[in-house]
Amino acid sequence: MSLLYDSARDAVRSMYDARIDTPAVLDIDRYFPAAREFVAQWQNIRAEAFEVRRNLDRVPRFHDIMKEQADISANDGRDWRMFIMRAYGIDVSENLSRCPTVESLIKDRPDIMSCVFSFLAPGKHIPKHRGPFRGILRFHLMLTMPRTPDGDVAAVLEINGKPYRLSDGDCLLWDDTFPHEVWNRSGEVRIALLLDVWRPEMPYDMELLSRLVVGVVKLGMRWNGVSYTG
Repeated sequence: MSLLYDSARDAVRSMYDARIDTPAVLDIDRYFPAAREFVAQWQNIRAEAFEVRRNLDRVPRFHDIMKEQADISANDGRDWRMFIMRAYGIDVSENLSRCPTVESLIKDRPDIMSCVFSFLAPGKHIPKHRGPFRGILRFHLMLTMPRTPDGDVAAVLEINGKPYRLSDGDCLLWDDTFPHEVWNRSGEVRIALLLDVWRPEMPYDMELLSRLVVGVVKLGMRWNGVSYTG
């Protein structure tokens, strides 16, 4: 990543660390109760993700969208592709139109900042890293989990040193500013729905800082003119 990005990320993270003290994995009912609506629809969401997967080579890789993420997306020559339906509050209408279930679930939900299908290639390893911004939380809904020959979960998400093995339809709400990494130790693509949701119960100064950060990111997106469609 660029020196400027790294410096800005570390400065923002230190401010949040000083003001917000919550664990790596959070209670869904308290911090994102709408998660239950997504879990109830997980099979319909998965069907939409499968349709996207039919043309997976047209879905951009993470580092195609954000070159700063090349060290975790392009590290091993295996793809991590992102089908983005909302990015920091900006809907990608062309992509959402292909996923009516997802579109109905995130409509009129400004607390859902980003919405993505994540496609993790066979054998892909996302090395340990930390997100930059504690003003949002990551909701992770597993849509298709590859299995080992003995039936065990083949893709493991490790957060703050603890492994999480999610099966199809399982979900997790967590703070991605804690160190985390992922392995897909299988010959199949792992698919998950990822949401970035606005963190509730923030101190007032952190709420203001969060809105500033999101505003800056939106300006950067418009300036760079990144395309999220295949």
